Amino acid sequence: MEFSNLHQVLRSLYDEMLPLSADMAAVAKGLAGLGALFYVALKVWQALSSAEPIDVFPLLRPFALGLCIMFFPTIVLGTLNGVLSPIVQGTHSILENQVLDLNALQQQKDLLEREAMLRNPETAYLASDDEFDKKLDELGWTPSDLATISGMYIEREMYSIKKMIRDSFREFLEVLFQAAALVIDTIRTFFLIVLSILGPIAFAISVWDGFQSTLTQWFTRYISVYLWLPVSDLFSSMLSKIQSLILQKDIDSLSDPNFIPDSSSTVYIIFMIIGIIGYFTIPTVTGWIIQAGGAGNFVRNINQTSAKTGNIVGAGTGAVTGNIGGRLMK
Repeated sequence: MEFSNLHQVLRSLYDEMLPLSADMAAVAKGLAGLGALFYVALKVWQALSSAEPIDVFPLLRPFALGLCIMFFPTIVLGTLNGVLSPIVQGTHSILENQVLDLNALQQQKDLLEREAMLRNPETAYLASDDEFDKKLDELGWTPSDLATISGMYIEREMYSIKKMIRDSFREFLEVLFQAAALVIDTIRTFFLIVLSILGPIAFAISVWDGFQSTLTQWFTRYISVYLWLPVSDLFSSMLSKIQSLILQKDIDSLSDPNFIPDSSSTVYIIFMIIGIIGYFTIPTVTGWIIQAGGAGNFVRNINQTSAKTGNIVGAGTGAVTGNIGGRLMK
């Protein structure tokens, strides 16, 4: 199963578990009704004891919250998701356009890189079996030619090993990159499901006098967590755009017949590492858009995980680079 399908599974999971919030509304209605009774009685008693007229408008608050609890999936979640969904769709369309451009440029670069290696007589036999056999046919069977043939086999084998190690490490980083995005999306889905199912309880508690801030905190946390996905898509779009610009520059260089490519992917690996670390900063960036309290420990753990991931990936990069360099120097 591809990573894109896993993200779709998380979307389906949220949609399927959303109706469970209606089951929690039954418990919330009893809690809210008891809170409304005490709230109205307290306000009326305060007005009577002070010989003041009763202000009816504040007394309507428990009834408004009660309506929200009774029709929670439609009024509350439906309204919030309806307002926030266009943001998710807009950022996702930006990401899809950037990824399509990146894939097309990557295919064009691979083709030009192969053609550039075939143009160079010193590297043509490394990239093509036909060129390798052709060069073998041009050589004789004298001792000096046999030494040259042995050197060609060794050099071709070293090139294959180097390419295999580089491609394997790049695939490893790509898996980590996709895994980081999946971790953020999974945690986001879990938070949204919890907030949606237990949302009626939060509304019911906010009816009680002294717990009014619970309602505000629920809204800010739900919106903040919901925006993790748009911020993640924007971050991925930024990385794709940077890689597209780098690929475009490489394509312009490969278009020059005198240019000899070095077939290295150092820049690509660097941006993979940046992407892995950057994904774990998404909760912090989203907190700049809308401030939601109560997630400080989680954000701190995410930042610590980001730092550890960067250290591990950096150590792996150094080990692989040293391994390749050591093989080339022998």
